[in-house]
This record gives sequence, C-alpha cells and structure tokens, in this order.
Amino acid sequence: MKYSPLFLAISMTVPFAHADSNSIEVIEVTGSYFNDYKVDEAKGAMRTDASLLETAQSVTVIPRTIVEEQLATTLGEVLTNDASLSAGSKQRNREVFNLRGFELSSSTGYLRDGHQHWSHYQQPIETLEAVEVIKGPSSILYGQSGPGGLVNMVTKKPTARNLFTIGADTDQEGSTRFTLDAGGALNDEESLRYRANLVKQDVTYQREYQNGDQRERDRFLGALVVDYDVSDDLLLRVHYDYTNDKAGLDTGAWLSEDGELIGDRKTIRDMSWAFTDIDVENYGADINYNINDNWRVAIGYNKQTFERQRFESAPRRTDDFVADGEYESRPYDRFDDWQFTTKFIDFIGEFTFAGVEHQLLIGANSLDYYYGQLRFSDTPKIHYTSGQNEPAKPNINYKDDDTLSSSEYDYYGIYLQDLITINDNWQVSFGGRYDKQNKENADNESFSPKFGVLYHPSDQATIYYSYTEGFEPQSSETLINDTDLNNGMKLKAAESKQSEIGIKWQLADERLLLSGAIFDISKTGKLLSEDITHPVLRTSTTQAGEQRHKGFELAAQGAITDKLFIMSSLINIDATFEEDKLYQGNTPIDVPEWSAALWSRYEVTDKLALNAGAFYEGARFANNDNTIEKDGYTRIDIGATYQVDINEHQLNLRFNINNLLDKKYLIGGGVSNVTASDGIGFRVAAQLVF
Repeated sequence: MKYSPLFLAISMTVPFAHADSNSIEVIEVTGSYFNDYKVDEAKGAMRTDASLLETAQSVTVIPRTIVEEQLATTLGEVLTNDASLSAGSKQRNREVFNLRGFELSSSTGYLRDGHQHWSHYQQPIETLEAVEVIKGPSSILYGQSGPGGLVNMVTKKPTARNLFTIGADTDQEGSTRFTLDAGGALNDEESLRYRANLVKQDVTYQREYQNGDQRERDRFLGALVVDYDVSDDLLLRVHYDYTNDKAGLDTGAWLSEDGELIGDRKTIRDMSWAFTDIDVENYGADINYNINDNWRVAIGYNKQTFERQRFESAPRRTDDFVADGEYESRPYDRFDDWQFTTKFIDFIGEFTFAGVEHQLLIGANSLDYYYGQLRFSDTPKIHYTSGQNEPAKPNINYKDDDTLSSSEYDYYGIYLQDLITINDNWQVSFGGRYDKQNKENADNESFSPKFGVLYHPSDQATIYYSYTEGFEPQSSETLINDTDLNNGMKLKAAESKQSEIGIKWQLADERLLLSGAIFDISKTGKLLSEDITHPVLRTSTTQAGEQRHKGFELAAQGAITDKLFIMSSLINIDATFEEDKLYQGNTPIDVPEWSAALWSRYEVTDKLALNAGAFYEGARFANNDNTIEKDGYTRIDIGATYQVDINEHQLNLRFNINNLLDKKYLIGGGVSNVTASDGIGFRVAAQLVF
C-alpha cells in the first residue's frame, strides 16, 4: 500500500478546523493529562529566554517524552520526527543528516548546550533532555554554520528532587541496553546537586557479513553534571562524560544503474574484521551570574577529545559489478585524533530604553581545533568473489607508520543581538557578528547580519519575516586530497543567505502549537564530492557556483484533547544547482521534494497509552547527475506503554514495532554507500522509577 504526502498532511492539519478562537471549548484537565509534547522555548535559537512566539525563525523542539516513547537509541531515530531533516549516509558507525536539503557538517552543524560540538559519531542521546532543530543560517550566534541550520542537543540538568531510574530494553536480534539515570541534592541546603547517567549497550544488527556473522556494536557511556549555588546570584556547573563505541564496519550497500540494490538488503560488502573504535570525552564548566535585576552573564567552556581507530577493508566496486561478482578491497589501518575547545561569554540585559523594551545580547565565542592522523596502508589488494571464504585480516597497524598528518585552526567571533518590543503587537530583532579564522593558507574574515520583524495579532499568534546569512570557510585555499580527481583545485569560501516568512499559532487553550514557514535559501561555493570507479582515485570533488532551496513547512505539536497528543510536520523543497558547470538544473543527492512525519499518543486510561507513527519520504536522487533515483516510501511504527505501581515505585513497560508493514526501501547515501532499510522489528523495555 502506498501513501502520498497528502495522507500525512491531512493528518497533520486536522487541528486547523479549530482555528476560530471564539469556538474553542475550554477543556477541564482531569486524569493523567500533562502536555509533554509541546515546548514553548528553544534557548539555542536566540541564546536568551525568548519564547518560540518571540523567535523570528522556524524551530522544532523534540522533547524527551517522544524519545522515550519511541525507545530511540540514536540521534537519527530522534530527528526522524522533524520532516525537514532527512538521512544521509550511515556508513562507518556514524550518522549524516540533511536539514532543509543541506548536509549538516560534523564540525559546524551540531551544538551541545550552545557549544559547537564535534559530531563524527553516534551521539549518546540518553543524556539529552530535548533536541532543538534551528532552521536556516545561524552564523550570527555560533559562527561557522551551514545554510540548513543547526541541531542543538540539550542535556539533562541536576535536580534537587531525588531521582533514580533504571531501565533495560531488547529487540528481536538480541540487542540489549541497560541504563541508569540518577539525580538529587548532595547536601541539606540543596545548593549542591547532581545528575548522572550510565549506559551499557550491545547491538546486533539485521545486516550481516558474507561469512554469515551479523554486524555488532558495543557501547559504554558515563556522564556526570554537578551544580553548585555559590550564592543566590551565582551558579557554577561542571560536567564530564565519556563514550566508548566499538562496532563492525558497514560502509553501505551498492546500487545498480536502475537504482536497485545489488544483492539483498542484509549483505555487507566489508569484511567481518573491519571495525571502528571510538573514545570521546567532554569536560567543562559553566557559570551563570545575575549582575543585577537587569543584567546577567553566562560563561561556558568545553573541551572535547575524540580518538578513533578505524581498520578498513575498504571494498571497491567495479562499473560492471553484479551481486555475486568479484570486487576489490584495499585494507588499511588509521588513527584519528580530533580536539575541540570551545568558549563563550554572553551578557544578557532586559531593560527599557527610549520608551521601548530591549532584550539585548552581547557576546563572544571561540573554537580551537586540532586534527591529527596516522595511517598505514602498505598491504596487497584483496580480490574477493561473493561465496568465497573470507580472507584473513592483514597484519598491519597504524603505529607502523609514524608519519603524522595534522591540521589546526582557531576562530573567534563577537556578536550583538537585540529583540525590541515596540508594543503588544510589534517586535523587531536585529544583530550582527564579526568572525575571524586563523589558519595557515586559509585565513578568513566575515560579517554576518540578521534581521527579523514580528507581528502579534494576539497573545497566542505571531507572523514574522527574517533574513539571515551564514559563512563557512573552506579547510584550505586549495582542495587537498590525494585520492580526489581534482586535488589542488582552488577553493572559495561558502556563503549562504535565507529569507523566511512564517506563522506560529497556539490553539486549544495554548496546548497546541501550529506553525508554518516559507523559505528561500541560496548557497554559493558548496563542495560536491562523489565516489568514482578508478584504479587509484576514489572521489571527484567540484565546487557549485550556486545552490538554491525553496520551499515551505507546516507543523503541529501538542495536545488536541486531554487524551490525544501529536507531533507532526510536512515539508516541500525545490532544490536545484542554479549555477554549476556539471550539474546545472539538477537536484542534489538525498533531497526529496516531499517529506512528512507524524507521531501520536492516545491515553486509553491513566495507565495505558498507545502510540502510532507514519514517516514519509519522497523519491530522491542517489547521484548529482540525477540518473539514479531512490523510490519514496512510508514507514509505519506503533507502540504501547503500560504503567504499573509497585508500592511507592513506578514500573513503565513499553513495546514498539518498527516498520510494521515490513517495507523494503532505501534511506540515505549514494550509489556506493546507500543505507538499506531494516525489516520489521520490535523492541521491548522496562523502566523502574524509584
């Protein structure tokens, strides 16, 4: 059975039938009702306490409740709830996403509590309270960032209330995850508080290597946050977390010229001995100080170290490869060391001047970046034919070659933003940022403006217009990649601009938020890299003159009644290379024209709730030539939660079925690294709250 975008659009826009505020019936809340789907603020969007109705920008906040209902274990499973995000390649145990059709960079596309966050791995979502999707260029507040926007991961914070929750879940493959979430006060005055998370996860995937072994993953997470009220006006917060994540490699499936999988959806072309082993540490501190009744200052520091060993079998297809044919592997071992050090200081003032109210932000932030790599690849090629015995793992180690290749840079920016409230109906926001990057052969300076005007026809509605710009310096003045066809090509900085018109409207006694936006984004200078079949070279990179994405979004989030809750969204994107030597008029990889998402909860009783979701993604191209297309699909998920009271404790039992209809479809990635869907799967979980 096929579903069109209209199917989900109708589901999403049903609440518009109650748009006449005079006809809204005020519902008296009884029973177990609580509105945990709707969020009224996204601090990452403005870096202040402005509400979503005071934010001239499209923002989606995915709350912890939905993460738990879906038993999500990766950031990708969480972001599926916003149709403006689509999945890219998932090769090598990491996730790539496109926001409004533009790929989010591992180094500039993600934030954690407002800090730029290196995201070349699967994020530990067990530490998160919410995920904010901030759409459109956001360089004014965060510096280097892409045109699609940013994903800000909001972590759980210490609480004075004693909290102790243990959980366990498993799936049909035998995967297990054990979690602990604890918090509370450490002294009688409750001035010292903590929040701790522990996770042990072992995953067995549906996809398997050609020797019959299923791919596996082993992950450990430990995290601790401590708050200390030094005084009534001064808060000190320190944090630390450590992640170890080891998994077998899966660089994705291969497509034929007809866009069909070569072989079945379970087959992995990598060897079973290929793996990636990641160690990530984050530690830092934040200070919040109320200077007086009108001004406060926030200071933040975070150090992130990311070390990875990646032992590759590096499979390479040939142009005429068939399912049982011969292909080549070129094994190598490498060690990567990334180090991110971020700092910021924000002064936030709320005052009246010249007869109008101001919410003024003056701040600065910086990033120190280092990357080093060791690599050993002096090993014979492997020629392998499907059905043969798997070749032995080569006896090589990255330590055999001490030739270190490295790069480093630092950048800083100063910014100003003012939200001016003229009267009850009108607000204006504007600001600007100056950025400077210091890097050998790649120094850059930029200025990024921002402007918005908001009209409030009532206390529950906002109509806005905004203009923003973004800036992304290239890694060097020329392309440096000795396995690329165009190695040494001169590079220009990438710049982006967006105009957006939108509306936000709270209905049903402010329990339901409806929003819509029309956007027009242009980007110049984007690097486009595609895999090629060549005896020595692996990719071909070009730089687009201009890429333009136009479209609209609709969303509904919150409670329709005291029993029914929804989070739904719909997006249409017209994406083209408007000025490009090779791809003029074509559509970029993995940008569907239509996407939609719907997740819902219906509370049958105070103890029993049912969930249902539908996720649609339209047809997408697997190459920039637009000769290979991946079909659209709709995935249906369902679930249920049952609460059992045990003495004074609460036991939550959950059962979910993913891909209920066992649809076979292709997710993100190109012709040599596409992600094939899993079949029908279930997950069960138990969570005991003390």
